[in-house]
Amino acid sequence: MNPAPIFECFSAYQKTAAMQAAVTALAAGHTTAAQAAKACNASPKGVRVLCDYWAVQGMLTKSGDTYRLTPEAAMFLDRKSPAYIGGVLGFLNGPITPFFAKLTDSVRRGGYEDDGTVKTEYHGWIPFAEDMGAMMFPTAQSIASLLGPVSGKVLDVAAGHGLFGITLAQKNPGLNITALDWPKVVEVAKRHAGQMGVADRYATISGDAFKVDLKGPYDVVLLTNLLHHFNPEECTVLLKRLRAALRPGGKLVTLEFIPNEDRITPPMSATFPLVMLATTAAGDAYTFSEFERMLRPAGFTNNTLHQLENSPQQLIIST
Repeated sequence: MNPAPIFECFSAYQKTAAMQAAVTALAAGHTTAAQAAKACNASPKGVRVLCDYWAVQGMLTKSGDTYRLTPEAAMFLDRKSPAYIGGVLGFLNGPITPFFAKLTDSVRRGGYEDDGTVKTEYHGWIPFAEDMGAMMFPTAQSIASLLGPVSGKVLDVAAGHGLFGITLAQKNPGLNITALDWPKVVEVAKRHAGQMGVADRYATISGDAFKVDLKGPYDVVLLTNLLHHFNPEECTVLLKRLRAALRPGGKLVTLEFIPNEDRITPPMSATFPLVMLATTAAGDAYTFSEFERMLRPAGFTNNTLHQLENSPQQLIIST
Protein backbone atom coordinates (compact mmCIF):
# COMPACT_ATOMS: atom_id res chain seq x y z
CA MET A 1 0.00 0.00 0.00
CA ASN A 2 1.31 3.41 -1.00
CA PRO A 3 0.13 6.71 0.55
CA ALA A 4 1.57 8.78 -2.35
CA PRO A 5 -1.81 9.47 -4.05
CA ILE A 6 -3.18 10.76 -0.74
CA PHE A 7 -0.13 12.96 -0.21
CA GLU A 8 -0.53 14.34 -3.74
CA CYS A 9 -4.04 15.48 -2.75
CA PHE A 10 -2.66 17.15 0.38
CA SER A 11 -0.09 19.11 -1.63
CA ALA A 12 -2.05 19.76 -4.84
CA TYR A 13 -2.21 23.50 -4.08
CA GLN A 14 1.56 23.61 -4.61
CA LYS A 15 1.21 22.47 -8.22
CA THR A 16 -1.34 25.22 -8.90
CA ALA A 17 0.97 27.83 -7.35
CA ALA A 18 3.89 26.54 -9.42
CA MET A 19 1.82 26.79 -12.58
CA GLN A 20 1.00 30.41 -11.79
CA ALA A 21 4.70 31.10 -11.33
CA ALA A 22 5.79 29.15 -14.44
CA VAL A 23 8.58 30.70 -16.49
CA THR A 24 7.19 31.88 -19.82
CA ALA A 25 10.68 32.88 -20.99
CA LEU A 26 11.34 29.26 -21.96
CA ALA A 27 8.70 29.55 -24.67
CA ALA A 28 10.64 32.47 -26.13
CA GLY A 29 13.71 30.31 -26.74
CA HIS A 30 15.70 30.82 -23.54
CA THR A 31 16.86 27.31 -22.71
CA THR A 32 18.84 27.55 -19.46
CA ALA A 33 17.75 28.68 -16.03
CA ALA A 34 20.26 31.54 -16.18
CA GLN A 35 18.95 32.77 -19.54
CA ALA A 36 15.32 32.51 -18.47
CA ALA A 37 16.06 34.25 -15.16
CA LYS A 38 17.69 37.16 -16.97
CA ALA A 39 14.76 37.47 -19.37
CA CYS A 40 12.29 37.45 -16.46
CA ASN A 41 14.39 39.62 -14.12
CA ALA A 42 14.23 36.77 -11.60
CA SER A 43 16.60 34.80 -9.38
CA PRO A 44 18.60 32.11 -11.26
CA LYS A 45 18.14 29.81 -8.27
CA GLY A 46 14.39 30.44 -8.19
CA VAL A 47 14.03 29.74 -11.91
CA ARG A 48 16.20 26.61 -11.66
CA VAL A 49 14.04 25.21 -8.84
CA LEU A 50 10.85 25.97 -10.75
CA CYS A 51 12.14 24.46 -14.00
CA ASP A 52 13.31 21.30 -12.24
CA TYR A 53 9.89 20.99 -10.61
CA TRP A 54 8.17 21.11 -13.99
CA ALA A 55 10.68 18.67 -15.47
CA VAL A 56 9.64 16.23 -12.73
CA GLN A 57 5.96 16.96 -13.42
CA GLY A 58 6.36 16.35 -17.17
CA MET A 59 5.92 19.85 -18.60
CA LEU A 60 9.63 20.32 -19.38
CA THR A 61 12.46 18.06 -20.47
CA LYS A 62 15.99 18.55 -19.16
CA SER A 63 19.35 17.66 -20.68
CA GLY A 64 22.36 18.97 -18.78
CA ASP A 65 21.49 22.60 -18.04
CA THR A 66 19.08 22.90 -20.96
CA TYR A 67 15.30 22.83 -20.61
CA ARG A 68 12.72 22.37 -23.37
CA LEU A 69 8.94 22.55 -23.37
CA THR A 70 7.18 19.23 -23.92
CA PRO A 71 4.77 19.16 -26.91
CA GLU A 72 1.79 19.59 -24.54
CA ALA A 73 3.39 22.58 -22.81
CA ALA A 74 4.27 24.15 -26.16
CA MET A 75 0.72 23.63 -27.40
CA PHE A 76 -1.25 24.80 -24.38
CA LEU A 77 1.07 26.99 -22.25
CA ASP A 78 2.95 29.10 -24.81
CA ARG A 79 1.19 32.46 -25.06
CA LYS A 80 1.98 32.55 -28.79
CA SER A 81 0.12 29.29 -29.42
CA PRO A 82 -3.46 29.56 -30.77
CA ALA A 83 -4.36 26.77 -28.29
CA TYR A 84 -2.98 28.65 -25.23
CA ILE A 85 -5.15 27.97 -22.16
CA GLY A 86 -3.05 29.52 -19.40
CA GLY A 87 -5.61 32.26 -18.95
CA VAL A 88 -8.03 29.67 -17.56
CA LEU A 89 -6.15 29.99 -14.26
CA GLY A 90 -7.52 33.52 -14.00
CA PHE A 91 -10.99 32.06 -13.47
CA LEU A 92 -10.35 28.67 -11.84
CA ASN A 93 -7.88 30.05 -9.33
CA GLY A 94 -9.58 33.43 -8.96
CA PRO A 95 -13.27 34.03 -8.23
CA ILE A 96 -14.01 30.31 -7.73
CA THR A 97 -11.35 29.71 -5.04
CA PRO A 98 -13.13 31.37 -2.07
CA PHE A 99 -16.11 29.03 -2.46
CA PHE A 100 -13.92 26.00 -1.80
CA ALA A 101 -12.72 27.50 1.47
CA LYS A 102 -16.29 26.80 2.69
CA LEU A 103 -16.65 23.35 1.14
CA THR A 104 -17.08 21.57 4.48
CA ASP A 105 -20.07 23.77 5.30
CA SER A 106 -21.48 23.18 1.80
CA VAL A 107 -21.20 19.41 2.32
CA ARG A 108 -23.16 19.70 5.57
CA ARG A 109 -25.76 21.94 3.96
CA GLY A 110 -25.99 20.20 0.58
CA GLY A 111 -25.00 23.39 -1.25
CA TYR A 112 -23.51 26.85 -0.83
CA GLU A 113 -24.96 29.14 1.85
CA ASP A 114 -26.60 31.50 -0.68
CA ASP A 115 -27.07 31.75 -4.44
CA GLY A 116 -23.30 31.69 -5.01
CA THR A 117 -22.36 31.94 -8.67
CA VAL A 118 -25.98 32.41 -9.75
CA LYS A 119 -26.40 35.69 -7.90
CA THR A 120 -27.64 38.47 -10.13
CA GLU A 121 -24.70 39.71 -12.21
CA TYR A 122 -22.17 37.63 -10.24
CA HIS A 123 -18.82 39.34 -10.93
CA GLY A 124 -16.97 36.07 -11.62
CA TRP A 125 -18.67 35.58 -14.97
CA ILE A 126 -16.69 38.46 -16.47
CA PRO A 127 -13.28 36.77 -16.00
CA PHE A 128 -14.95 33.51 -17.07
CA ALA A 129 -15.98 35.12 -20.36
CA GLU A 130 -12.55 36.66 -20.81
CA ASP A 131 -10.44 33.64 -19.84
CA MET A 132 -12.30 30.43 -20.69
CA GLY A 133 -12.86 30.84 -24.42
CA ALA A 134 -9.58 29.20 -25.42
CA MET A 135 -10.39 26.09 -23.37
CA MET A 136 -13.89 25.89 -24.89
CA PHE A 137 -12.80 26.37 -28.51
CA PRO A 138 -12.33 22.63 -29.30
CA THR A 139 -15.77 21.93 -27.80
CA ALA A 140 -17.31 24.71 -29.89
CA GLN A 141 -15.74 23.19 -33.01
CA SER A 142 -17.09 19.75 -32.12
CA ILE A 143 -20.62 21.10 -31.60
CA ALA A 144 -20.56 22.85 -34.96
CA SER A 145 -19.30 19.68 -36.65
CA LEU A 146 -21.97 17.52 -35.02
CA LEU A 147 -24.82 19.90 -35.92
CA GLY A 148 -23.72 20.30 -39.53
CA PRO A 149 -25.29 23.07 -41.67
CA VAL A 150 -27.50 25.44 -39.64
CA SER A 151 -29.62 28.28 -40.99
CA GLY A 152 -31.85 31.01 -39.63
CA LYS A 153 -31.55 32.38 -36.10
CA VAL A 154 -29.75 31.00 -33.05
CA LEU A 155 -30.20 32.02 -29.42
CA ASP A 156 -27.05 31.45 -27.35
CA VAL A 157 -28.24 31.30 -23.71
CA ALA A 158 -25.69 32.20 -21.01
CA ALA A 159 -23.30 32.91 -23.86
CA GLY A 160 -20.32 33.90 -21.67
CA HIS A 161 -17.30 34.13 -23.99
CA GLY A 162 -19.64 33.63 -26.95
CA LEU A 163 -17.49 30.99 -28.67
CA PHE A 164 -20.28 28.46 -29.20
CA GLY A 165 -22.51 30.83 -31.17
CA ILE A 166 -19.59 32.58 -32.86
CA THR A 167 -18.15 29.30 -34.13
CA LEU A 168 -21.55 28.30 -35.57
CA ALA A 169 -21.76 31.68 -37.30
CA GLN A 170 -18.28 31.26 -38.79
CA LYS A 171 -19.21 27.89 -40.29
CA ASN A 172 -22.67 28.99 -41.48
CA PRO A 173 -22.44 32.33 -43.36
CA GLY A 174 -26.19 32.97 -43.36
CA LEU A 175 -26.66 32.39 -39.64
CA ASN A 176 -27.63 35.14 -37.18
CA ILE A 177 -26.72 34.78 -33.49
CA THR A 178 -28.36 36.41 -30.48
CA ALA A 179 -26.27 36.11 -27.31
CA LEU A 180 -27.99 36.27 -23.90
CA ASP A 181 -26.14 36.99 -20.66
CA TRP A 182 -25.58 39.67 -18.04
CA PRO A 183 -24.79 43.14 -19.48
CA LYS A 184 -21.04 43.20 -18.79
CA VAL A 185 -20.65 39.62 -19.97
CA VAL A 186 -22.36 40.10 -23.34
CA GLU A 187 -19.97 42.99 -23.96
CA VAL A 188 -17.12 40.48 -23.81
CA ALA A 189 -18.96 38.12 -26.18
CA LYS A 190 -19.66 41.01 -28.55
CA ARG A 191 -15.96 41.92 -28.55
CA HIS A 192 -15.04 38.31 -29.39
CA ALA A 193 -17.59 38.31 -32.22
CA GLY A 194 -15.87 41.35 -33.69
CA GLN A 195 -12.43 39.78 -33.37
CA MET A 196 -13.68 36.61 -35.10
CA GLY A 197 -15.40 38.38 -37.99
CA VAL A 198 -19.11 37.86 -37.28
CA ALA A 199 -20.08 41.15 -35.59
CA ASP A 200 -22.52 42.03 -38.39
CA ARG A 201 -24.58 38.92 -37.58
CA TYR A 202 -24.27 39.11 -33.79
CA ALA A 203 -26.96 40.65 -31.58
CA THR A 204 -27.25 40.59 -27.78
CA ILE A 205 -29.87 40.45 -25.03
CA SER A 206 -28.89 41.51 -21.52
CA GLY A 207 -30.56 40.09 -18.44
CA ASP A 208 -31.82 37.04 -16.58
CA ALA A 209 -32.60 34.02 -18.80
CA PHE A 210 -35.54 33.17 -16.52
CA LYS A 211 -37.17 36.61 -16.95
CA VAL A 212 -35.96 38.59 -19.97
CA ASP A 213 -37.85 38.76 -23.27
CA LEU A 214 -36.15 36.13 -25.46
CA LYS A 215 -37.31 37.80 -28.70
CA GLY A 216 -37.93 34.55 -30.59
CA PRO A 217 -38.71 32.53 -32.50
CA TYR A 218 -35.39 30.78 -33.14
CA ASP A 219 -34.34 27.81 -35.22
CA VAL A 220 -31.76 26.65 -32.67
CA VAL A 221 -31.24 27.40 -28.99
CA LEU A 222 -27.78 26.81 -27.54
CA LEU A 223 -27.97 26.05 -23.83
CA THR A 224 -24.37 25.65 -22.74
CA ASN A 225 -23.22 24.92 -19.20
CA LEU A 226 -26.15 26.57 -17.46
CA LEU A 227 -28.59 23.92 -16.21
CA HIS A 228 -26.09 22.43 -13.75
CA HIS A 229 -26.41 25.59 -11.63
CA PHE A 230 -30.04 24.87 -10.71
CA ASN A 231 -32.27 22.17 -9.24
CA PRO A 232 -34.46 20.05 -11.59
CA GLU A 233 -37.60 22.09 -10.99
CA GLU A 234 -35.86 25.34 -11.93
CA CYS A 235 -34.31 23.66 -14.98
CA THR A 236 -37.74 22.55 -16.18
CA VAL A 237 -39.08 26.10 -15.83
CA LEU A 238 -36.26 27.43 -18.00
CA LEU A 239 -36.64 24.64 -20.55
CA LYS A 240 -40.32 25.50 -20.98
CA ARG A 241 -39.36 29.13 -21.68
CA LEU A 242 -36.84 28.04 -24.29
CA ARG A 243 -39.32 25.64 -25.90
CA ALA A 244 -41.72 28.55 -26.34
CA ALA A 245 -38.96 30.56 -28.05
CA LEU A 246 -38.30 27.87 -30.69
CA ARG A 247 -39.92 27.56 -34.09
CA PRO A 248 -41.83 24.30 -34.72
CA GLY A 249 -39.21 21.68 -35.54
CA GLY A 250 -36.43 23.75 -33.95
CA LYS A 251 -33.56 22.25 -31.96
CA LEU A 252 -32.41 22.70 -28.39
CA VAL A 253 -28.67 21.98 -28.03
CA THR A 254 -27.65 21.39 -24.42
CA LEU A 255 -23.98 21.15 -23.43
CA GLU A 256 -23.28 19.73 -19.99
CA PHE A 257 -21.09 17.51 -17.86
CA ILE A 258 -23.29 14.39 -17.92
CA PRO A 259 -22.13 11.50 -15.73
CA ASN A 260 -23.12 7.95 -16.50
CA GLU A 261 -25.84 6.35 -14.39
CA ASP A 262 -23.17 4.98 -11.99
CA ARG A 263 -22.16 8.63 -11.28
CA ILE A 264 -18.45 7.76 -11.14
CA THR A 265 -17.71 7.75 -14.88
CA PRO A 266 -16.49 9.45 -17.01
CA PRO A 267 -14.04 11.17 -14.61
CA MET A 268 -14.53 14.87 -15.39
CA SER A 269 -18.31 14.71 -15.61
CA ALA A 270 -18.47 12.52 -12.50
CA THR A 271 -16.34 14.89 -10.41
CA PHE A 272 -18.05 18.07 -11.60
CA PRO A 273 -20.89 17.85 -9.04
CA LEU A 274 -18.33 18.85 -6.39
CA VAL A 275 -17.90 22.21 -8.15
CA MET A 276 -21.65 22.78 -8.06
CA LEU A 277 -21.86 21.68 -4.41
CA ALA A 278 -19.19 24.25 -3.55
CA THR A 279 -20.49 27.16 -5.63
CA THR A 280 -24.30 26.94 -5.85
CA ALA A 281 -27.20 26.41 -3.47
CA ALA A 282 -28.87 23.63 -5.47
CA GLY A 283 -26.80 22.83 -8.57
CA ASP A 284 -25.63 19.38 -9.68
CA ALA A 285 -24.43 17.40 -12.68
CA TYR A 286 -27.35 15.37 -14.01
CA THR A 287 -27.43 12.02 -15.76
CA PHE A 288 -29.10 11.68 -19.15
CA SER A 289 -32.15 10.01 -17.61
CA GLU A 290 -32.47 12.93 -15.19
CA PHE A 291 -32.24 15.38 -18.08
CA GLU A 292 -34.97 13.51 -19.93
CA ARG A 293 -37.22 13.89 -16.88
CA MET A 294 -36.76 17.66 -17.23
CA LEU A 295 -36.87 17.88 -21.03
CA ARG A 296 -39.99 15.81 -21.68
CA PRO A 297 -42.37 17.88 -19.49
CA ALA A 298 -40.98 20.98 -21.23
CA GLY A 299 -42.08 19.60 -24.62
CA PHE A 300 -38.86 18.01 -25.87
CA THR A 301 -39.88 14.41 -26.57
CA ASN A 302 -36.95 13.41 -28.79
CA ASN A 303 -33.57 13.67 -27.03
CA THR A 304 -30.28 12.13 -28.11
CA LEU A 305 -27.02 12.03 -26.14
CA HIS A 306 -23.66 12.54 -27.86
CA GLN A 307 -20.07 12.35 -26.63
CA LEU A 308 -18.21 15.22 -28.28
CA GLU A 309 -14.85 14.72 -29.93
CA ASN A 310 -11.92 16.59 -28.37
CA SER A 311 -14.05 17.47 -25.33
CA PRO A 312 -14.75 15.98 -21.90
CA GLN A 313 -18.35 17.15 -22.16
CA GLN A 314 -21.52 15.65 -23.56
CA LEU A 315 -24.23 17.12 -25.78
CA ILE A 316 -27.99 16.55 -25.85
CA ILE A 317 -29.84 17.44 -29.05
CA SER A 318 -33.57 17.83 -28.46
CA THR A 319 -36.55 18.45 -30.74
